[in-house]
Amino acid sequence: MTVERPDPPPDRSRIPRGVWALGIVSMFMDISSEMIHALLPVYLVTVLGASTLTVGFIEGIAEATASITKIFSGALSDWLGKRKLLAAIGYGLAAFTKPVFPLAGSVGWLVGARFVDRIGKGIRGAPRDALIADIAPADLRGASFGLRQSLDTAGAFLGPLLAIALMSLSSDNFRFVFWIAVIPAMVAFAVMVFGVEEPAHRREKGKARLRLADARLLGPAFWAVVAVATVLTLARFSEAFLILRAQDVGLPIALVPVIMVVMNIVYALAAYPAGVLSDRFGRNGLLVIGIVFLIVADIVLAIGQTVPVMLLGVVFWGLHMAFTQGLLSALVADTAPSRLRGTAFGVFNFAGGIAMLVASVIAGGLWDVYGPAATFAAGAVFTAMALAGLLAIRGRIAAHPKD
Repeated sequence: MTVERPDPPPDRSRIPRGVWALGIVSMFMDISSEMIHALLPVYLVTVLGASTLTVGFIEGIAEATASITKIFSGALSDWLGKRKLLAAIGYGLAAFTKPVFPLAGSVGWLVGARFVDRIGKGIRGAPRDALIADIAPADLRGASFGLRQSLDTAGAFLGPLLAIALMSLSSDNFRFVFWIAVIPAMVAFAVMVFGVEEPAHRREKGKARLRLADARLLGPAFWAVVAVATVLTLARFSEAFLILRAQDVGLPIALVPVIMVVMNIVYALAAYPAGVLSDRFGRNGLLVIGIVFLIVADIVLAIGQTVPVMLLGVVFWGLHMAFTQGLLSALVADTAPSRLRGTAFGVFNFAGGIAMLVASVIAGGLWDVYGPAATFAAGAVFTAMALAGLLAIRGRIAAHPKD
């Protein structure tokens, strides 16, 4: 008598190829973007003669545009049922805008290029994150978001390092570096188009009805995640203040980019392990650890008066990013209905973008009036509030993925 054995369960221990592809896309696009963005403010002021006010205006408009676009692109990806299409359009806009930077002969052209580039970022962000949630098995979401975050952050420190090396080799030829930056952007777009597939179950569903009333289906657990993340972002102002703090304690201007390199290396190395641990032991505990890391970072940066102590604070800042950003994205995927994940990520990213703008304005005001110690001390207070909020409402946040 032959006994039929059941088919073995699918191997869920490996992160799907599509998640790896999306991580590689993020890494190459970040290499390209950071090569340009690391030099653009200096290029605008020293080569094109723009004022620092103009630089601030360009950056403010660019980031606000990206934040607003994220809401609409996320909801549109739910309605169309084609997250890859929107993500590819977003990466395509960014890639095909890159040649404008070396070709531009005036500030106006660069303003237009930066504007279109940030529209691309806004279009791709929410659909890409929702696509990762669709592709990744529920028990590997933390690892999947952590992997993408690690690869993305690797691009964030490789880009400036490459820009520094190329500027040295080319005798400070800005346009040469901008042309080289086009290459990784095109690689990212090609991998997005040919290396990522829409999950079969989403292709079969097709279009969904887009109704304002669906917002209530996001539920209290999702809004709890957004609330904690928003307060936490108010505490974590722009990394530009890390650079200013480094100068304040005496780090030479030529070595200031080391701050972002150190922070991003720590971030990249720790984000994936943090995601794996969150799948195994739960998200809330790891998130608490990440928030505590930011409190430590703020205290060290507030009281530190030497470069080594300041670098220690930057290391804790990077650990905080690694233990919060991917986990918060995984929590959005856990707590939002699958058919509304694009909308959920759009709302989540929009709230974070607005909070970051407010946080940076507050931080700058405190810095001007009371000095850098007050800025980071206030950050520690806001972080403690976020930690208290998380501890108070963590029971509302789903402990296990919904689907």
